[in-house]
This record gives sequence, C-alpha cells and structure tokens, in this order.
Amino acid sequence: MSAEHTVETVAQGDGALARELDELAQQYGNRFLLEPAPDNHLPENGMRAVDAMRLLGEELVLDGIPMRNLATFVTTWMEPEAQRIIAENLYRNYIDHAEYPQTAEIEHRCIRMLADLFNAPGETTGTRTQGSSEAIMLGALSLKWKWRARREAAGQDTTRPSLVFGGDVHVVWEKFCRYFDVEPRIIPLQPDKYTIGPEDVHPYVDENTIGVAAVLGTTSPATRTTSSGSTICSSGSSRSGASKSPCTSTRRAAASSGRFSTPIPSGTSASSRFTRSTSRATNSASCTRGSAG
Repeated sequence: MSAEHTVETVAQGDGALARELDELAQQYGNRFLLEPAPDNHLPENGMRAVDAMRLLGEELVLDGIPMRNLATFVTTWMEPEAQRIIAENLYRNYIDHAEYPQTAEIEHRCIRMLADLFNAPGETTGTRTQGSSEAIMLGALSLKWKWRARREAAGQDTTRPSLVFGGDVHVVWEKFCRYFDVEPRIIPLQPDKYTIGPEDVHPYVDENTIGVAAVLGTTSPATRTTSSGSTICSSGSSRSGASKSPCTSTRRAAASSGRFSTPIPSGTSASSRFTRSTSRATNSASCTRGSAG
C-alpha cells in the first residue's frame, strides 16, 4: 500500500468518524446545543424524545431546584409509587365524574379527610383544585355568594362586599378582590408583629364583610394568624360591635357556626413544618361543610 493511498484512507476514515460523531450529536441529546429551541412556529423537522426531554430539562433547571426553594411552597419529594400513580393516570379526564366515578370517589375521600382534620361540622362539599390559588378563588367566591344570599334574604344592599385580610397573605387574595369586585380591607403588619389577631380584625369588620382570611403558616417567622390559638373570626359583625362579637372560640365555631378550626396546637413554633404542610394540603382542596362561609 502506497503512502498516498494510506493518507487517503485515513482522511476517509476521519470524515466518516466526523459524520458519525455529528449524527450522534444530533441523536443523543445534544441537538439543542447546536440549534435554538423551537419558538413561535412548529419546526420543519421533529426531534427525538430524548432531545426534547433534555432540552426542557436544561431550560427548567433555570427556575431553580425545588428542594432549595425557600421562596414558595413547592413539592420537593414524593414516593416513587405516588409518581407512578400520577404518570399512569394522566389520560383520565378527572373533571368528568360521570365517566370516572371511582376517580371522583377517591377525590372525595381526600376532601372528607381534610374536612375532618380541620374539625368542620356537617356534610362535606368540595373539590380538588390545581393549586392553592384556585382553591382560594373558589373558597372566597363561596363566601361572597353566601354573604349575598343572606343579604338578599334580609332585603339588604349587596353591592359593596368586602374581604378582610392581613398584609402577610398571598397575592392571590388581592387578585380575587380585583377579579370579583370585592373591596380588599388589608390590615397593615407591625414592625414587631407579622400576623394578625382578633384585636386587629375588629375595626375592619362590618355588615359588608364576606369573610376574614387567616394564614395558617407564615414562612419567615414560622407563626400563624391569631394571637392566641383559641380564637377565629367570623363575618357579619358591625364595626361598632353592636351586633355580635367578630370572634368566637374555635370549639364554639366548629360546633355552631360551621367554620373550620385548626388542628395545630397553639404556641408551638416547632410545629411550623407541620403547619406549612397542612396549609398547602388544605389549600389544594377547597371544601366547605354545612353552613360554612
């Protein structure tokens, strides 16, 4: 074999290797390093599933790692069996209870357990939601509609509903007020106090109050709304306090007024982790019982 032929063979081999490496780069997850992600228009050619998975993975990691996320409430871990159940049932139309009655029954079991956990009296009515924001929207709408029904039955004005909450709540409460024409009455936080209690709520409550929003777990100080765990606030009281006190004991409220009471022991900072998890769970299932609202 001549030297010239040897050089030609090596060159051909190098070219074939280069083409093979290029093909591997196109096929095994590196395509998105060579061309931008599809945007605005469907691409002329599709990509392998592994390319799409890695492309999305590279972009999603920019949003942060959930287990290191201290800014919002997120799911950081779940059992592989739970992940498998979710993956294997993505094809179900969960909202179609007539087509998937057993799926609906499983949903209602979870709602009943949450209602029982929070000592809600009476028959349970509720639904699961996509997240806490949707749950708050539905729950607050229930407050508005029940307030309106009471006012209409009494022949009173229904044009000025208001909602009372502290400055420590999630922005979704303000969004609800904007979307559904409810006056927000926001209680300012104090330099040495990052939650609200009955004494803070009283001046803001009157006959137009549809409800009072309480925070079960505030992230930074690891505390929760109400200065003592024995009181919760109810709507329907006048600002002057002429009708009835805006606050009742949780035991009495659970037994008579139909409102929730927290299962979390008061005055226990060590329970903040449990507080946060139950707060998330409750927000994920908007549920009411009996005369709740």
